[in-house]
Amino acid sequence: MRNKSRTRKRANSIRQIAIQVASYSGEAYIGQALGVADILACVFELGIQTENDRFVLSPGHYGLALYAANADSYDFAELCTYGKDGSVFEQSPVEGIPGVEVTGGSLGQGLSQAAGLALGARARGGAGRIFCLISDGELQEGQTWEACLAISHHKLTNLIVLLDRNGVQVDGRTASILNVEPVAAKFTAFGLDVEEVDGHDLDAIEAALLNAMDPANINPRAIIFNTRLGMGVPEFENASYPHYISAASEVWERALHLLQNEPID
Repeated sequence: MRNKSRTRKRANSIRQIAIQVASYSGEAYIGQALGVADILACVFELGIQTENDRFVLSPGHYGLALYAANADSYDFAELCTYGKDGSVFEQSPVEGIPGVEVTGGSLGQGLSQAAGLALGARARGGAGRIFCLISDGELQEGQTWEACLAISHHKLTNLIVLLDRNGVQVDGRTASILNVEPVAAKFTAFGLDVEEVDGHDLDAIEAALLNAMDPANINPRAIIFNTRLGMGVPEFENASYPHYISAASEVWERALHLLQNEPID
């Protein structure tokens, strides 16, 4: 990996900031923020390199992860109003906040919007890439697959689909509510080239991103990241309801202390 130590530090920072921000309200979609921290660290270290590059967050409830990744762009005290009445930092982000390309909340729409951005970039002759993070629960939405049809038809190789496959949605295990497998075969059938990796292995994430960004690609790419909600904080990983966590102040303090003392290579 190019600079594994820096990327690991960024992932740890995303987790710490997410914990700190969530602690002020005592509840948050923290499992998702911790679960995709490694992916976001790699994307923002490796993929988002020019002013033309865009990151689209489709599952709005992952907003805390995106806020934490872009924390340097915000006033931290204001960021800590996350999820409170009147705060601009809603639990599902609203377009207009720095780093937020689309309004989240209604699941399944982000990939279509990312496809539109990719088409627009191509029409303007731009060289930027569009990275779109989607959730496995969104694969239950027909609009996601309509977007894949358009992405494949228009050969949008400047768009990279990033799937967070954590296997959990609001009502339980995704497989028990509406099974979306085999995901890789579905993406392939819709005309995308697919790679599946461990979403917590920084080397594997970087390699997959580099493959997806190869200008020689003739088909759009989708990367399936197998992740775990709450990754990095066992107390959250093993929560009985990891989709949305409400916890006492001492729980957040323990989580932050754990991350602050995590050894970084």
